[in-house]
Amino acid sequence: MEIKTVAIDIPEGANIIVGQTHFIKSIEDLYEAVVNTSPHIKFGIAFNEASGVCLTRKDGNDEKLTRLAVDTARRIGAGHIFVIFLENGFPINVLPSIKAVREVVHIFCATANPLEVIVGETQQGRGVLGVIDGSMPKGVESEGETEERKTLLRKFGYKR
Repeated sequence: MEIKTVAIDIPEGANIIVGQTHFIKSIEDLYEAVVNTSPHIKFGIAFNEASGVCLTRKDGNDEKLTRLAVDTARRIGAGHIFVIFLENGFPINVLPSIKAVREVVHIFCATANPLEVIVGETQQGRGVLGVIDGSMPKGVESEGETEERKTLLRKFGYKR
């Protein structure tokens, strides 16, 4: 097996969700999970089939994000993975709905951080082994940094 990393470009103001699913119907169900969460979220989804014609299926309500999801899924190249790019919303808003999709078996990450996907490649194909999401910790937050975190959460509307 050869192990590779695939660096993922995430546009400013966007988030990505990378996961694993197992059925061609997933693309429609993932679309419904996102669009029914909020009418303001812009998104694009791509799903790599792992059998039959092995196409990258796509959907979304934003052409740019859909193209980006397709490009990212194809660069990862693993079967049964999906990629969702979001704008005007956060993964925290859609993850419960995505996790509730019957075909979804795993979420690898949901982030706006620099991202690398670790891929194993054999003669059969590729599989996602894991992700590197952001940077290593540099310390423990101080009292002032705790207050900054809480202020940011209030700004986003997640804390009173």
